[in-house]
Amino acid sequence: MKHEFSKEHRKYLARGRRNLALVWVLRVGILALLLGVWEMVTAFGCVDPFLTSSPSRIAKTIASLYLDGTLFYHIGVTLAETLIGFVIAVVIGCTVALLLWWSETLRKTLEPYIVVLNALPKIALGPLIIIWFGTGSEAIVFMTVLVGVIVATLHMLTAFMATDENKILLLRSMGANKFQILLKLVIPSSLPSFISMLKVNVGMAWIGSIMGEYIVSRAGLGYLIVYGGQVFKLDLVMSATCILCVLAAGMYALVALLEKLIVKDAKS
Repeated sequence: MKHEFSKEHRKYLARGRRNLALVWVLRVGILALLLGVWEMVTAFGCVDPFLTSSPSRIAKTIASLYLDGTLFYHIGVTLAETLIGFVIAVVIGCTVALLLWWSETLRKTLEPYIVVLNALPKIALGPLIIIWFGTGSEAIVFMTVLVGVIVATLHMLTAFMATDENKILLLRSMGANKFQILLKLVIPSSLPSFISMLKVNVGMAWIGSIMGEYIVSRAGLGYLIVYGGQVFKLDLVMSATCILCVLAAGMYALVALLEKLIVKDAKS
């Protein structure tokens, strides 16, 4: 069925499309300007390209990695470690948050420990992680989970605890038990916070995986950054960093797409 919109509504929609197009033009323009200035200051010798690299040198380095067949191998290793750690951290964090919401005694008992774990510098556990998990991908995934799980737990626990008490009392007066309140009210009302937590944990997952690869790795983008720094191949360092930015942006875009789908389902 075709919807008939008023003239004013069509103008509003057209204005929204123009604003969105303007935003994208500005985004691309700013990126192009930054890359252009970066390339020019290195080409004219204002800065030493050995120290700062340049867009053209980064492109050549990425092409070289592609030609020798290692580009997608390193990308795949880091991406797999990040995604696995991200999913595990989110699942464990949401589960723990639900348990803490369910039991006030458990929440009051464990909350100080969770806060302390959140404040603990995770990098300090690096030697222990190597002893526990060895020098393979398991150690990197564990570091990724360690960085993200506490953030997910605290974020979702705050969302669960922020549920409107009046609505909870209303459901109780209608005979709803705690599980029904959780299923019908607490979880649905926490969906915006869940999406917000996913956005935060995207960054935390990449921090955790790269941090893990700094400590112990034989492949991955973090390994390329460490190796490039050790042998003074700063083009390699900058290339791996730029690839990380693209992958992180893509992962964030997927979460943003999920947010749009959830909002669309909520409105329909």
